[in-house]
Amino acid sequence: MVKKTVGYVKLEWTCPRCGARNPGPQKFCNGCGAPQPEDVVFEQPAQERLIEDKAELARAKAGPDVHCPYCGARNPAGAKFCGACGGDLAGAQARQSGRVLGAYRAAAAAPITCPSCGTQNPADALACSQCGSALARPSSDQPAAGAKTPARPAAKLPLIGLVIGGVVLCVVAVLALFLLTRTEDLQGQVQGVEWTRSIAVEALGPVQLEDWRDELPADAQAETCSLKFRSTSDEPEPIATEVCGTPYTLDTGGGYGEVVQDCSYQVYDDWCEYTAQEWHTVDTLTASGSNLDPHWPEVSLAGSTRAGEESETYRVILETPDGTYQYTPTDLAEFSQFLPGSEWILRVNSLNAVVSVEPAE
Repeated sequence: MVKKTVGYVKLEWTCPRCGARNPGPQKFCNGCGAPQPEDVVFEQPAQERLIEDKAELARAKAGPDVHCPYCGARNPAGAKFCGACGGDLAGAQARQSGRVLGAYRAAAAAPITCPSCGTQNPADALACSQCGSALARPSSDQPAAGAKTPARPAAKLPLIGLVIGGVVLCVVAVLALFLLTRTEDLQGQVQGVEWTRSIAVEALGPVQLEDWRDELPADAQAETCSLKFRSTSDEPEPIATEVCGTPYTLDTGGGYGEVVQDCSYQVYDDWCEYTAQEWHTVDTLTASGSNLDPHWPEVSLAGSTRAGEESETYRVILETPDGTYQYTPTDLAEFSQFLPGSEWILRVNSLNAVVSVEPAE
């Protein structure tokens, strides 16, 4: 992910002395004149507006403020000497920055009612336009202007309900595991055996294939190509679609907020069809039987053909008091042990499938 800057906004701070809200960059409280405390916490206004003034935008981009090591006064980033005491700021400590404040609040917010005169003021107003009184921070659960009241969420399940639900799920899981692993033994007799052996016949000829253009064989000629999603990149690519998440605000440490988005790039590339000369299956020769003497089919090759992959499967039919079961041996050596009429112990699971077999004593 790469962080993409959308713009900068002015934050707020609340005076701990009188409760008045103040613009983030302002050093003294509008309500009582108290200095901005060193440990001030900047907050998002109810509605954030991107800064357009070039001079203020430059201040917002300057970085975190610094505190004078002599008097503790707050100074803007880049200042050489303290504006309060004139001290050298070479060793000044910068305010913390980079804290995530929340999703960018661009939508119109509900107006604030002045507690003194009742006048309606914009959501981002810090003082009443009618009487000048300080305005309290609007409630975070107050709906935005024009927004529909959301439906009441369903009641949360009490903790005891969650505990009981978890216990029930555990019991169900244990029961399912028990049923899947539970087995019973049955004695069965071999009633018949079956085997199948196959050999693929391959020919060298043109085959239609697909691949990325830069991975085509050296002698291949691309026929038709189309753009297809190939990968995700953190950096812009020549052919890519930018995908960004919800904008959010970071505290820059200077009373301003940087609005950013986490972005990535979906990269597209040429996916091509091409024709190549390759060995491919043109026929399959098969032999099968119902005895313990399996053999391979006869292969007769002509022209530019060759014998390809071989495969073999074996099956045993066993009769038990509970019905007929089938068992699949893994290889010829195991298959050869199932003489017709021989007795075997079948281990059958709860799904009525044969898990294993062994000769009956």
